[in-house]
Amino acid sequence: MNWLKLSTRLKEPPKGARAASSFEEMLGIELDAVQSRVLQSPTRRGILNCTRQFGKSTVIAAKAVYEAWSKPGTLTLVATPTARQSGEFVRKAAAFVKRLGLKVKGDGDNDISLVFPNDARIVGLPGTEATVRGFSAVSLLLVDEASRVGEDLYLAIRPMLAVSRGALWLISTPNGKRGFFYEAWANGGPEWERFQVPASECARIDPDFLRQERANMADREFRQEYACEFTGADDAVFDMDRVRQLISPDVKPLRL
Repeated sequence: MNWLKLSTRLKEPPKGARAASSFEEMLGIELDAVQSRVLQSPTRRGILNCTRQFGKSTVIAAKAVYEAWSKPGTLTLVATPTARQSGEFVRKAAAFVKRLGLKVKGDGDNDISLVFPNDARIVGLPGTEATVRGFSAVSLLLVDEASRVGEDLYLAIRPMLAVSRGALWLISTPNGKRGFFYEAWANGGPEWERFQVPASECARIDPDFLRQERANMADREFRQEYACEFTGADDAVFDMDRVRQLISPDVKPLRL
């Protein structure tokens, strides 16, 4: 059966064909094993720690469109460091929507948005905490380039999942042992489903290119950008992991 033609004719998910694996075929994209697992994962808390040029924007844009296409009336929010990046993400999502044969338009309230015929929406957020409040009942919250999104913005958007019990995904390349992306990866607990893809495991990245990058980059930067390692700053006096090991909650602070 040609799912793409069937979907275009019906303008909605065919009954019994809501599986994300069929959705990949409908979009005309080929995802690798990890990308397919991310798209299909039903987890409520997910982290994708991946190399540069992994294709994270493609897979999470597909995940956003799948959420909206398959769940009428839902709201998917995308947070990025800047409004420009949110706009690029929504444009990629809009291209996927067109492949489903659906008309693309904004929701009339938000500058960076898509509304579906089933009243589901995808909204891209600007990169500042002051302008994102007011959303509620979020079904899927995606934080792209999470290691570079500010703590204030992250703390402002998390409560949007309180009533809906929606899913939260953090997607990024590491940016040091700091911030909520690192804390969730290292200390977030078993409720987080973690995916890690270094460049050595991404078939789309040429090994010769990696050899050139390693020769022209500092070791710390290469391990962070391409090996998915949370490295410390070169100019740090103390290693933060060692510092954390020395801190004991049993020792009470001395009050003078």
